Amino acid sequence: MPCELILVLDAQSPREITPTLRQLQGTVRWVKVGLEMFTACGPDCVREVAGLGFDVFLDLKLHDIPNTVAKSVESVSRLPIGMLTLHTAGGREMMQWAAKAAAQHKPDLLLLGVTVLTSTSAAGLAETGVADAPEQQVLRLGRLAIDSGLRGLVCSPLEIAPLRTALPADVKLVTPGIRPRDAKADDQTRIMTPGEAARAGSSFLVVGRPIFKAPDPVAAAKAILAEIGGV
Repeated sequence: MPCELILVLDAQSPREITPTLRQLQGTVRWVKVGLEMFTACGPDCVREVAGLGFDVFLDLKLHDIPNTVAKSVESVSRLPIGMLTLHTAGGREMMQWAAKAAAQHKPDLLLLGVTVLTSTSAAGLAETGVADAPEQQVLRLGRLAIDSGLRGLVCSPLEIAPLRTALPADVKLVTPGIRPRDAKADDQTRIMTPGEAARAGSSFLVVGRPIFKAPDPVAAAKAILAEIGGV
């Protein structure tokens, strides 16, 4: 299963990074619009990024009552997006309603369940009342998400292999916490290099700062693509 690269847009507006995005046209296919950009400039930022020729992964991590999440999925289905996240902690009914809404309004939309954030350690998880280790909680929520109709998950690199063993082969795994060997970990605690994650079975690698902060973003992106291209 080939592994692809998703570029994180760490900015409040596409205009702040348009020059870099134009440089990366033709090198990177997918970009991630997260909560920071979406809350700053709304749906127009999605249209603007898509207008530059990129496929958009909208990372909103929806988490609310089933009806609200389903209506939100219906709303964003009108945007030019290919992926959308929601929190698996919202439970079975919420995810089922979301999957039904996606099937009705945008059948090709890949709904991704977020299990345990890559910034969360075992100690941080315990503070929320979850005594299990992150890997156990990821597996529990991952199984629930797929059983509820989702077709993909967001997981840390360290949970790729266990999820590949536990879930059907066609489940898409989107992996943040990717850092080239010479890059800083920043706020990620469960990390892996691009090659390691691709070999473990990731479908998509999510990378931001190691590309945007590089002296040559295009060269940095191409180096990651070369590293995962032979896997």
